[in-house]
Amino acid sequence: MNISQKVLVISAMATIIPLSISAKEHSHSSHSAVTDAIIIEQKSALAKNTKNMGFGPQSPRDIDIKTGKNARVFNAAPAYTKMNLCNIHFHKNAEHKGGEFTLNAGNGDGHGFESGFKYSGKLTHAESTPIANEECPSKHGGLSAGDTIEVHYVYSTAKIKPGPTLGSCLSKAINNPQLRVETQVYVLVNDTNALDFNTLTKHSVKNTLHQATNIPNNTGIPIEYDGSTTGPGYNEKGSPFQVTWSVRPKVAKVNIATVGEWCKGNTFNEDHAHGVRNLVTNPDLLSTIH
Repeated sequence: MNISQKVLVISAMATIIPLSISAKEHSHSSHSAVTDAIIIEQKSALAKNTKNMGFGPQSPRDIDIKTGKNARVFNAAPAYTKMNLCNIHFHKNAEHKGGEFTLNAGNGDGHGFESGFKYSGKLTHAESTPIANEECPSKHGGLSAGDTIEVHYVYSTAKIKPGPTLGSCLSKAINNPQLRVETQVYVLVNDTNALDFNTLTKHSVKNTLHQATNIPNNTGIPIEYDGSTTGPGYNEKGSPFQVTWSVRPKVAKVNIATVGEWCKGNTFNEDHAHGVRNLVTNPDLLSTIH
């Protein structure tokens, strides 16, 4: 590999890895919500920084709105069963809006925390009974009963194995693989009879491919669309990575204690919830959902 090739690979890695960046690197000392004006400024900056630049469709989006004007097209990634699982991580509150997660969490801190969308249904008193201590703590706060999370099961056509960050989706042989994200929104409940997060994130090799073996299949027909990688690092700039998304419209309830157990040790070195990117609403940055 010559110097120019090394620079190209390092640049690609530097761009993709922040999408699963730790909360520590998006430190923000205050939990107070920013004003609407700040979010408007961020969305205006995104529009300005992508206008006539040729960026493809972006994510996250409202999955109940099918229209979009972005003219960039790319082939849909294969079914996830024909790809390798490369990463699993989650965001506090749903990045996407629609289905059963339409309750606006607010503007948050302007850096992706305490924003996004929450489960719009109701929990029983028992399910939402407070737990003694927050799970998966971080300097931005941890998880409590009643919280919503959006889990991203990330798949790649590269020959890789599951690991930390989205850098695990690349290989020395293929730095531009097709990417797919199988998406499930979960509600955290104080209920030992609810789903076990450790089971939901189990993975093994099936027919030579790394697979998450227990992604729910009873939470509605996934909404599939052309989009991009996400994360608050792209609030004001476009993501250059093309991703095929499959977002399930119904939530599933998971025992919050099992999420805490997972955060204490997993293949992906995940120990906290990531922040969310502002919902993309600019039609010029959205694909058409067919």
